[in-house]
Formats: sequence, structure tokens, C-alpha cells
Amino acid sequence: MSHHNSVFSPILKLVPRHEFESLAREHHQGRSLRKITRWPLFVSLELAQLAGRMNLRDVVNNLKAQASKHHHLGCAEVNRSSLTRVNEQQPASLYEALFGTLLARCQGLSPKHRFRFKHKPYSLDASTIDLCLSVFPCADFRTTKGAITLHVGLDHDSYLPSFLTITEGRVHEVNPARTLTLPKGSVVVFDRGYTDYAWYNHLFHQGVYFVTRQRKNACYRVTERHPIPAGSSVTSDQTIQLTGVNAERCAVPLRRIGYRHPETGNHYVFLTNNSRLAARTIAAIYKERWHIELFFKWIEQNLKIKTFLGTSRNAVLTQIWVAMCMYLLIVHFKFMSNLGLRMQQILRLLQLNLFERHDLKVLLRCNPQPPLTLPLQARLQFA
Repeated sequence: MSHHNSVFSPILKLVPRHEFESLAREHHQGRSLRKITRWPLFVSLELAQLAGRMNLRDVVNNLKAQASKHHHLGCAEVNRSSLTRVNEQQPASLYEALFGTLLARCQGLSPKHRFRFKHKPYSLDASTIDLCLSVFPCADFRTTKGAITLHVGLDHDSYLPSFLTITEGRVHEVNPARTLTLPKGSVVVFDRGYTDYAWYNHLFHQGVYFVTRQRKNACYRVTERHPIPAGSSVTSDQTIQLTGVNAERCAVPLRRIGYRHPETGNHYVFLTNNSRLAARTIAAIYKERWHIELFFKWIEQNLKIKTFLGTSRNAVLTQIWVAMCMYLLIVHFKFMSNLGLRMQQILRLLQLNLFERHDLKVLLRCNPQPPLTLPLQARLQFA
């Protein structure tokens, strides 16, 4: 019978130990750690993500209960005081840097987007995580409420979070968007919450195409009307010039497209600075924005980013970046295994067999062991 490490092992092997230790030295603060390194702490926090541990004591007790099964992970014994201290004091920038390293590897394995055009599409959106203000005073949002916000730019090549910024909840979503440097010729999609005429003008001059929805109270003047295919769901295709308050911030002409959904009958009005793509393609690009909503839904339902193992700002940031690293590890393994499984299936199998000694690829193929064949004499005895 061949030997297998635990199911947790092949996931962690996607993080080369020497690279992690190099990043740990680069992002270390204060005196050197004498009794423990950052690797056992990383393993502990990833365990909390997969196993859904509720607090640091729960994480430590779980590791102790499985002590005989995780020695191959290079994980020394972790006590709660060390985990608490490092989680509070050592900068979360280590895991942010690790996220960037894992993202680059996933991008090297990811397929291309489903559209025929060569432009690279992105979706921008933000999700607010509510916090208790009395417990997390660093995340003040309103008088009696605390919050942090995840600002994500989703790459539509396999829907990877290529841009990720974490801010206090009171920071408007368009502010981090203004700081992004998008590739020339790419297409960025966002909802009406990102309406900023000056930013529209900036994207135009940077050679970046955008697709968004027009606000109902927007003022404009139609300068040209374009023909509409007969029987199409497109109701209008116009070139417009923005007017009214702040319109001078975006002096470039924009394209206004009306579209009625053939199934629901809902009517949408889109704005874009792309004059070459078909109107139906513009509507399809905006429809793809729904995938960033699915991304937020997935991480909120399956990763531990709603309740936190520490109360300081650094502890909160550490847990969120570790959760994002776990997301990329699962994506990376999905690309490498090439089994056509959904992320949810891989995650559930990991959670149910975390410290079991199985070949993870065989487990993912749902390949059961062959039935035990009894000798003829034994079968006669049972008869």
C-alpha cells in the first residue's frame, strides 16, 4: 500500500517554503522570532479558513488533536499566546505579497475570456464587511457601526481578483478605482456607483475602454444616431455629449446604448467610450459583471471573512489576505488538476478530508477503491 500525506499537504505545497521564508524576512518587523516562525502561523490561519475554526483557542486545539498527522507540513506546535502576538504585531503585508505571488502563477495557467475581441475585460466592485464598532474601533464607519470594504478588480480570464484593496468602510468605492493603472486597450466594467465624469475622461485618455450604466438623472445631448439591426434587443444606439453640472470634466463624446432584455423585459441604458464593438456585445460585457457579485458571494459563504480571530486592524487585514491566498490556492490546484471540477466541490472535499491520508487527485476524481474479493474458501464459509 502506497504512502500518502494528508489531503492538506498538496494544497500547502503550492507555496514553496523557501519563497515564503524569503517574504517573511522581507516583511518582518521588530525583533526576530525565537520560538516560532511565520510558517506554522500561516498553516494555522489556513487551517482556520478551511476548517471554519471560531477562535484562536479552537485553532490551536484542532492542531494539537491532529499532531500525529501534520508533521510533514513543517508545522511546529503553536500556542495561543504566540499566535495572538504575531497575529497582532507582525505586518499583514507578508500575506499581501504572497497573494501577489500566487496570483501571478494562477494567471499563467488561466484560460482566456469567452469574448471574440482581444481586449482584456475587468469588472470593478466593492463589498462592505460589517464590524462591531465597540470591538473594532479602528474600523469606524458610522456613529454606531464599524466596517471595512474590499475593493476588487476581477480579471475575466478565469475570474481572478487581479486588483484587491482593503479600506475603511467610509472610503467611497470610486477612490481606489482612480488609483488603478489598467492595461491600455483593456475594457473595465462597473456599476453606477462609480459614476465620476473626471475619471471617465482619465480612462479615455489612458486608452482604456469602459462600460457602465447611465444614471437616470444624467443630462446629455444626442449628437448622432446609429442604425439598429431589425428584430434586435437594442432599442437605441447614440453618440452623446454630457451636459449639466460637472459635465465639463468629461468633454469627450460617449456612446449611449439602450437594451431591453429579451427574457425579463427590463430596459437598461449603457454608457461606453468604445465605438467599434456591436451594441449587443456592449450589453453582453456588462452582463459579465455579474461574475464579480458571484465572487463576493463565494468568499463570504465559504471563507472566514465575516468573523475575525483578532480585533486589531493588522489582525483583520491578516485574516482577509490569508483568506484570499486560500482562494488562489484552490484556484491554482483546480487549474493544475484539470478535472473540470467546481471550486465548491474541491473545497468541500478538502474540508471533509483535511487530515485524512489520501491522494487528493484520486479523491477529486471520486475514484473508489476496488471492492475486496474474498478467497473462494471464505465465500463458501459465508454460504
